Amino acid sequence: MPIFLIISRHSAENCPLNNEKMKAMTLALPVKLGGLEKKHGVERVGAWTVVPEHLLIWVYEAPSSDALQKFSMEPEMVKWMAWNTSEIKLAMTLDESIKLLK
Repeated sequence: MPIFLIISRHSAENCPLNNEKMKAMTLALPVKLGGLEKKHGVERVGAWTVVPEHLLIWVYEAPSSDALQKFSMEPEMVKWMAWNTSEIKLAMTLDESIKLLK
């Protein structure tokens, strides 16, 4: 299954540590996330935050870029991502990269 990286950054002003609206939204999102992921057939591999850099990296496996796009367009995701600058990248495993080189 293809692997996608969602790389998001927010400003210090929009950081959940400094912004009550963003804090409430960030705390509410995980409650809905599992259902949205299941609905679109995407599986979260992991999610990491680099707090001092206001950087978040989410890794997903999805059946297609279309499935991930539909997931990211859910109202809860759009609302949360509006506070961030995000990019989505298609990634390869090391084994896939090696096969490509051969």
